Amino acid sequence: MAKIPVTVLVTGTVGYAIIPMIARGIMLGPDQPVILHLLDNEQAPESLNGIRMELTDAAFPLLKDLSHILRANSRFLNLCHEYGSIGVVATTDVVEACKDVNIAVMLGGCPQKEITLRKDMLSTNALALEEHAAADCKVLVVANPTNTNALILKQFAPSIPKKNITCLTRLDHNRALGQIAERLKIHVSDIKNVIIWGNHSTTQYPDVNHATFTNRNGERPGTWVSMGVYSGGSYGIPPGLIYSFPIKCEKGKWSIVQAPIRPFSLKIYSPPSLKLAQIRRYYVRSDLDLHKSDYSWLDWAPIYSNPVIIR
Repeated sequence: MAKIPVTVLVTGTVGYAIIPMIARGIMLGPDQPVILHLLDNEQAPESLNGIRMELTDAAFPLLKDLSHILRANSRFLNLCHEYGSIGVVATTDVVEACKDVNIAVMLGGCPQKEITLRKDMLSTNALALEEHAAADCKVLVVANPTNTNALILKQFAPSIPKKNITCLTRLDHNRALGQIAERLKIHVSDIKNVIIWGNHSTTQYPDVNHATFTNRNGERPGTWVSMGVYSGGSYGIPPGLIYSFPIKCEKGKWSIVQAPIRPFSLKIYSPPSLKLAQIRRYYVRSDLDLHKSDYSWLDWAPIYSNPVIIR
């Protein structure tokens, strides 16, 4: 039986690099049809239309075959008329872009100093996802500061399960792998279980205490990755933060690795008590109304990162 298509939202023109990979099945598999929703700002309609035409010209089977897949499922008949056989919606309308989205890859961002622009964009996107996305929507935040952006999105989209909102700390993770590989003169694919704790930039801690390497290539069961996820209190990190932990991913779900931590690492990755007080004040206090104009915390607000295992 043909699979029902998954609707994937990609925001920002930087998505130009990832869109073909999604259309080819690299993200969801070679037999999973997709409907692509492409969202950018109002200054980029021509670029969006150009990407849509390129996808049409490329004739990706997972997009082109949507028409007969949709017609085979009566509850999706209306999508045939709305999207056509190409299965691509390119728009500057955030509501249209977020409609029935199953997966959202938030690549679009704003300069760190432009707080007003950033909070407006994030709140608008988050509210649209809250109201129009599928109930089981999974959101990956990529634009820096990823931890802060992910937490803002969670605040404005409370109905999206907290386990479904994550942020990418893989660049820092890969940098650590690259440094180890260069120092040891080995291939980067032979290294596993490096951890990035915390936030990003100077507020992260690359931990190599659990890292190992072998002479075999490829990902192996039990491999950890670093990913910013919602904290439930693991490793003494206060609940309610997005923190980079060691994570393992299996069957579409993630879990935090519970590994023994050396005293030195504990001292490095534990936030100072003053910062914890600030975090509680801005993120945990029950009377905080993010729909008002109190956005002064956006400039410094940390969300941290944890380790993840791939199986």
